[in-house]
Amino acid sequence: MFDGSFKTQVERAVKPMGESLRRAGVTPDVLTVVGLLLAVAAAVAVGMGALRAGLVLVILAALPDLLDGAVAKAGNLASQRGAFFDSVIDRVTDGFLLGGIAWYLTSRDGGHIAILPMAVMGVSATISYERAKAESLGLQAKGGLMERAERIILLCVGLLFDSALVPILWVMLVLTSVTAIQRFVKVWKQAAVAPIAEVKIEQRQMRRQSRKAARYERRVQQRRRNSR
Repeated sequence: MFDGSFKTQVERAVKPMGESLRRAGVTPDVLTVVGLLLAVAAAVAVGMGALRAGLVLVILAALPDLLDGAVAKAGNLASQRGAFFDSVIDRVTDGFLLGGIAWYLTSRDGGHIAILPMAVMGVSATISYERAKAESLGLQAKGGLMERAERIILLCVGLLFDSALVPILWVMLVLTSVTAIQRFVKVWKQAAVAPIAEVKIEQRQMRRQSRKAARYERRVQQRRRNSR
């Protein structure tokens, strides 16, 4: 929801910072790795019961994730590899954070309460998979009530007010489930126009083959020039 409503404004706001970081020699991948390390530290802090320290680290971990795209655009470094790396690290980060909360709840309350953050993580992974699979089919699956930005914000509120952490996790589980259903319905309706989707897939495959053929031809020509 926030990604769709405020994305343009956020990108405009962080653009100067992205340009400054790029001039300083910082790369998007470095920012992604820094965000991951901070998220791991946040998960450990939360697991040990230091919720306020975990909150600060979660916020700090979100900053590199916010800036890596701006740095990529400033340095014309945007690439499929970078987008893939960033997306995978986002999933790993979510797993660590929710795992840290499960650790904390098990230590504090015992019982089966640790299943709750694990359920949130499972449904969140379903949302990500729906988008990835839809885009691989030439369809679109963005949007929904509870995307990643909303989950991080609610998580921060839960860490700030520890007595509200469990209720907030229940809210996250419900809204994340609603989002998964929203995306499923959205893709299902698009997939009803199956021939169009198939044409897009074929076009994408043809473009990939053309690029491979062009790269091969360039390598052959380069070898010929080097052998002269």
